[in-house]
Amino acid sequence: MGKPLFYEVMEKPATSCIIGICTTIWFYIQKKNIGYQHVGVSYETAIEGHYWRLITSAFSHISVIHLVFNMSALWSLGIVEQLDYLGLGIAYYLQYTLVLVVLSGLLVLGMYHILIQRFKIEYFRRVTAVGYSCVVFGWMTILSVKQPSSKLDLFGFISLPISFAPFESLIFTSIIVPQASFLGHLSGIIVGYAIAWGLIHGMTNYWAVSMLGWIVLVFVFSLKRSGAYDFNFLEIESVTDPSLPSVRFMGNSRTLQMSSVPLGGIEIA
Repeated sequence: MGKPLFYEVMEKPATSCIIGICTTIWFYIQKKNIGYQHVGVSYETAIEGHYWRLITSAFSHISVIHLVFNMSALWSLGIVEQLDYLGLGIAYYLQYTLVLVVLSGLLVLGMYHILIQRFKIEYFRRVTAVGYSCVVFGWMTILSVKQPSSKLDLFGFISLPISFAPFESLIFTSIIVPQASFLGHLSGIIVGYAIAWGLIHGMTNYWAVSMLGWIVLVFVFSLKRSGAYDFNFLEIESVTDPSLPSVRFMGNSRTLQMSSVPLGGIEIA
């Protein structure tokens, strides 16, 4: 007989929180009738400066089956939080979840760029990707290297050897779900191997918090500049030197100047 759900939630607090966030966002999207094109990321929206979509696309899902499949796999992968003796654990899980969200999204856009600019496949210019699968495939890959004896449980009755799960799932979803993002899933696998093999390493709580801070800043300012959401307390103005935008916090006349950085279909991830 398995453990009561309450105890499993306590053993996987980070995983449980992420599942709760994704589920809440799905309910909100359904209630507000928000389309995938409003939250997903594509090559075209990225070059227009909608960098905030890298985050919203990862935590958004377009159907209940899409959500259940991803969250079921993520719940099984939550065992990473309990593997402190392998150098994993909750802190590791949270730190590298941030890395997976950002790098897998950037890698997908990089692949789109090559396919569009090098091979002239214009289809990928407007393909919009949504879903948490990039991160799920990343953790499948990490766990397959760190603890190959583990199992990946899906929907409570399908069990796959974790050592083969990344590529089995990649092929399975590509065949069963035509809209599944092959490149999105592949990017998660690539970043996952880079983390598992130590090519991407050195994350600490300090760097994780710093990275989160930059993510929030880029998210807010790109959301403002793209016109997707109007932050009334922020006004971005041009100055004499166009490389130094002035960010004015209205109401107290304080001005902060900072260096600026030059900034079709659907695929479910």
